[in-house]
Amino acid sequence: MAERSASVSRDTLETQIKVSLNLDGTGKGKFDTGVPFLEHMLDQISRHGLIDLDIYCKGDTHIDDHHTVEDIGITLGQAMAQAMGDKKGIRRYGHAYVPLDEALSRVVIDFSGRPGLMLDIPFTQKRVGNFDTELFSEFFHGFVNHAKVTMHIDCLRGDNAHHQIETVFKAFARALRMALEPDPRLGDQMPSTKGTL
Repeated sequence: MAERSASVSRDTLETQIKVSLNLDGTGKGKFDTGVPFLEHMLDQISRHGLIDLDIYCKGDTHIDDHHTVEDIGITLGQAMAQAMGDKKGIRRYGHAYVPLDEALSRVVIDFSGRPGLMLDIPFTQKRVGNFDTELFSEFFHGFVNHAKVTMHIDCLRGDNAHHQIETVFKAFARALRMALEPDPRLGDQMPSTKGTL
């Protein structure tokens, strides 16, 4: 299988972003986004998904974190779509349950070529520190629309909003890892009856 890596830049009046990733990495992450809690979550993607991930963003955080979080989701999705190439030989589907103390989340993903997000995270708090919990919906919408994946995210239980979010990101990472793995039985075939994804 060819090297599955990509670098994507996105420049707008609100954010300047560069994302570099290697889907077959060892979980090394480097983040400079101006949003520390988001960086903690991006590190979960890298570490638990075994994706080498380098994300830089200069955003209008003097207004709030909205544009930075959403646009990083968009750019990460673009980079992942580019790195995957034609998707031949991948497992395509991935799922994971991840607990953290009292919290438990499930993420199921399909690299279907069709964007769609079902998100159910009943947050127990509106903020974690200075971070608005609603922004994770913006992150995941940006990601699925540009990676062209279908994803179901459910936080099944949890009392601590930090734990709720962290279990989602860890489960997301593990589901990504499963879906993107080469399937040795599939070889170079497309994992679809349509012949394309």
